[in-house]
Amino acid sequence: MSLEMLQNKDNKTVGTKQTLKALTKNSVSKVFLAKDADKRVVGPLLDLCQANHIIIEEVESMTVLGKACRVDVPTAAAALLL
Repeated sequence: MSLEMLQNKDNKTVGTKQTLKALTKNSVSKVFLAKDADKRVVGPLLDLCQANHIIIEEVESMTVLGKACRVDVPTAAAALLL
């Protein structure tokens, strides 16, 4: 399962702002987005991922994504870094 990659990898970003920063620096290999995240918040991430042909994996919820990233708060986005 791909979420296990987030749990076992130190080279990742967690959160929309950090993921957006990494995307603008072209240092992302894969992005995880929560299905229940506000589309206005994750919209810019989707646009950048599509423009740069970055793989997007949808995760069931922000809570599940937060737990996969080993943080105590729900998370809208996360990414694996190059």
